[in-house]
Order: sequence, then structure tokens, then C-alpha cells
Amino acid sequence: IFAAAIFLMSLSHGACAEVDSDTEAVAGKGFKLGCISCKMRPEVEASATVDWYFKAKGEADFAHIYNYDEEGQHVVDERFEDRVDWSGSKQSQDIQDASIYLFNVTFNDSGTYRCFFHRLLTYEFYEYQTVVSKVVHLTVVAKATRGTASIVSEVMMYVSIIGLQAWLYIEMVYCYRKISAAGEEALRESANAEYLAIASESKDNCGVQVAE
Repeated sequence: IFAAAIFLMSLSHGACAEVDSDTEAVAGKGFKLGCISCKMRPEVEASATVDWYFKAKGEADFAHIYNYDEEGQHVVDERFEDRVDWSGSKQSQDIQDASIYLFNVTFNDSGTYRCFFHRLLTYEFYEYQTVVSKVVHLTVVAKATRGTASIVSEVMMYVSIIGLQAWLYIEMVYCYRKISAAGEEALRESANAEYLAIASESKDNCGVQVAE
């Protein structure tokens, strides 16, 4: 039971979940552009760098606006100068959350954002390079409305919590039954051993009486 509880705690604190970003920002306020890419095998060591690109409404091409690597963050596009801050994985080059935070959002920030993970997976005898990209279609509005992504994220969070609790309950019941069955088996073996001991002692006593 204790091991199961530790496992669930590790899931709740260290697991990676690819949750979609919100897509609606309010003009004049801050907004978090979410971008998460989980490794298929968490035990594999890795390092990553991140690049963000932006294509405003009406534009044909993406522009490189932001980079994050082992040296820190670098704002590439002057439109976002002093308006972007890193909001992803902290104190680790094994980046799985590449989210950024936009300050003082304007209507000009509406458009399509793409983030790229350039990830280097380190195995025992070789290294493997991967590139993963995510897309966020951002709309800037004058007044906040609750977006579908926010509702779905909240529902998924509660479903995950309920699922983990149900799994823990099933694991506890299974362990209890297993321990109970083992205890009953031990009691039966003890009773059988005691019965055999008494029977053997009675048989010995009978032999002595006959001899007398």
C-alpha cells in the first residue's frame, strides 16, 4: 500500500501531461502561451533548446521571435522586446514545458504561434536528435470569456484526480485481500501443526500406558 501511495505521489508531482494552451487573451493583460512536449521514456536523459515563431494575421510567413537555451532566454523580434518571459521548465536542460508569458498583450499579438523543441536524447551508446513542434492560434479580445481549452483542461484535471484515487482504492483493496488471505493461510498451517503436535503427543502417551 505504501509503495502504491509513493507511486501516485510521484505521478502527481513529476508526471508530464501535454495540456493544450489557452487560445484567448485579453488586451492589456498578461497571457501564458502554453507549449508542452513530454518524452516518451522519462528515464532517458535529455537536453533541449526551444524556439518560438509568430505569424500575425494577414502575414504569409512566420518570424522567429524567441529562443531559450542553456544560456537563458533571447528575444529575437523587437515587437516582443521586454514583453516576453520564460514560463517553462526551471533549473533543468531537460525541457518538457516550453511555455512563455506575454506581458501587456495587444491586438497585434493575434495570430499563430509555433514552438519547436530541439531535443537531444542520450542513450548508453549513442545520442538521438528529435524536433517536436506545437501550434497555438491566439485571439486577443477586449473582454475575457472562458475558452473551451480552459474548460477541457479543468475537466481533464478532475478526471485525472478521480482516476488516480480510484486506482489507489483498488490497489488498497487488492493488497488487503492478499494480506488477509496470507494471514488465514498462516493460521491454518499453525492450527494443523498444533493438531499434529497434540496427536503425536497423545500417541506417545498411549504407548507409555500400554507398557505399564
